[in-house]
Amino acid sequence: MILNVFLGIAQIILAIALIAVVLIQSKGEELGGVFGGAQSVYQTRRGVDKLLFTITVFLSIAFFLLAIINVIVSAPG
Repeated sequence: MILNVFLGIAQIILAIALIAVVLIQSKGEELGGVFGGAQSVYQTRRGVDKLLFTITVFLSIAFFLLAIINVIVSAPG
């Protein structure tokens, strides 16, 4: 019971962090880039942009794994 509550809260915190990091990444782009607009030039990630990309990858993997763990733990019987 307590583990389910802890996993739920952790998943909510990860979801909020993931949303925040994704929004911070798209802040420098024009409005079309936020909603899936294509960029005409490929740019190499450097500095803070690369760090934010890496954090996004790790947060998404952690969120996915936590979701699977949450389903396994809360399965009946």
